[in-house]
Amino acid sequence: MQKIISASNFADIMGVSKATLQKWETNGAFVPSIDPAGRKFFYVEKLLGVPEISDMVQSSWEEEMQVNPLRSYTSIELFAGAGGLALGLEKAGFSHILLNEIDHDACVTLQYNRPEWRVVEQDVRTISFKQFNGKVDFLSGGFPCQAFSYAGKQGGFNDTRGTLFFELARAVKEIQPKVFMGENVKGLAAHDGGRTLETIRNTIAELGYTLIEPRVLKAIFYQVPQKRERLILVAIRNDIADKVQFKWPDPYHRIMTLRDAFFKGELYDTDVPPSEGQTYPLKKQKVMELVPMGGYWRDLPLDVQKEYMGGSFELEGGKTGMARRLSLDEPSLTLTCAPAQKQTERCHPTETRPLTVREYARIQTFPDEWKFAGTLSSQYKQIGNAVPVNLAYAVGRSLIRLFNDIESL
Repeated sequence: MQKIISASNFADIMGVSKATLQKWETNGAFVPSIDPAGRKFFYVEKLLGVPEISDMVQSSWEEEMQVNPLRSYTSIELFAGAGGLALGLEKAGFSHILLNEIDHDACVTLQYNRPEWRVVEQDVRTISFKQFNGKVDFLSGGFPCQAFSYAGKQGGFNDTRGTLFFELARAVKEIQPKVFMGENVKGLAAHDGGRTLETIRNTIAELGYTLIEPRVLKAIFYQVPQKRERLILVAIRNDIADKVQFKWPDPYHRIMTLRDAFFKGELYDTDVPPSEGQTYPLKKQKVMELVPMGGYWRDLPLDVQKEYMGGSFELEGGKTGMARRLSLDEPSLTLTCAPAQKQTERCHPTETRPLTVREYARIQTFPDEWKFAGTLSSQYKQIGNAVPVNLAYAVGRSLIRLFNDIESL
């Protein structure tokens, strides 16, 4: 593991704001050192009492990279999008026999990059999975987060009708895979006062599966240069569940930054290739030119702040996504479906422009040869909605290890 860690990356590891880290420093909880350029950093050896840091130092990452499937494990994926999850799981060793997605451009993307995959472009509600009963090892899907009806007191399978989680549950019921996985936004855990997740738990139990306690995984821990968090649900069929144990992936030894994403190094063999991207209107460009690397609207001159922010200037809250320029020395903020929305600005660290398609793709750890179909805005949307490939790969290795244990029974 690296010997030092920047203050901003330490804040990301801890999941706190820079303001909170500043409070900790003031209280003497963590004392930073200062480099010649005036930047704060910490010596890793002084942080070994912090569980997140000791986990990175003692990680079994290299060992986990050696995990290979004992045989070809078959997989079906619903809501496949542009293939971030599918690609990561394939790298880990799964063989996809069917991928379902309703978005046309995303289907073209999948088919173009993997002509051998069977991609079904249709509404999941119209697909029967009964032909796969007992023939598929694994099922996965990133279902959208939707409110349930709670007709029953407990909330279960029937209460999820009309939602896309119901379709994932129906596929589980029809296929009976050994294991299935759902992934979602971090907010699902607290959605509707926790009732949404409670209903999902009840449904999984009703289906005859044992849910591993869900976890929010931070992509920055798994070789992804982006502060994205995903809630992962893994469930094992009851006849197998008590005989095996699922182990979550260990973190990588360091945090990847935009420097890793855009330049030749540990993540990529070359600098980021040129590609098309959005541009700023002249007026906005003039404003963004005034924002320093890693800065946002509060770093603008006061008169420019007031004009740019308009009515939002007087409102409470940080609005830290507005007029935001990313930093080469930090992971990117979570990518959205468009790189130049006012609320969630993602300006290039050193050039005054939105990120290009290939820069977007690298932040999501797609390989450079993975091409996206459709209009420019469709490509951004496909990439922004994806599960980061390296996060999927890390979870995939944990799942392959689980399947190897099941195979050995």
